Amino acid sequence: MGGKTTSACPCGGKDYAGCCGRFIEGGQLAGTAEELMRSRYTAYVLRDDAYLKATWHPSTRPADNLVADEGLKWLGLEVRRHVPDGDRATVEFVARCKSGGRAQRLHEVSSFVREDGRWYYVDGSFPEKGG
Repeated sequence: MGGKTTSACPCGGKDYAGCCGRFIEGGQLAGTAEELMRSRYTAYVLRDDAYLKATWHPSTRPADNLVADEGLKWLGLEVRRHVPDGDRATVEFVARCKSGGRAQRLHEVSSFVREDGRWYYVDGSFPEKGG
């Protein structure tokens, strides 16, 4: 047949290769913290531990594998806001997943820093759920 089939990106983009695939597999650097956050979500979906570690700032990067929970299935991503501030940025998002048959939501406000032109995830806080 020839040609590569296009598939939707786990982060919600129409085409994986033109969306997060260009960062995860294509070696391009994310231009914004939001692009990096979306590609990190996609890397969790794809269980790409090496990419997750490479994009996590060395000062806060855990030594353990990041995708150890085999029973976790990621279902979708909603980016709520992206606040760039020079070489720092904040991205708030909600990621939906299922673990052990139970649906869950991960609501995080993530901090990012850019060093030498490259964005890194630093850490995140978890706002309390509203009633």
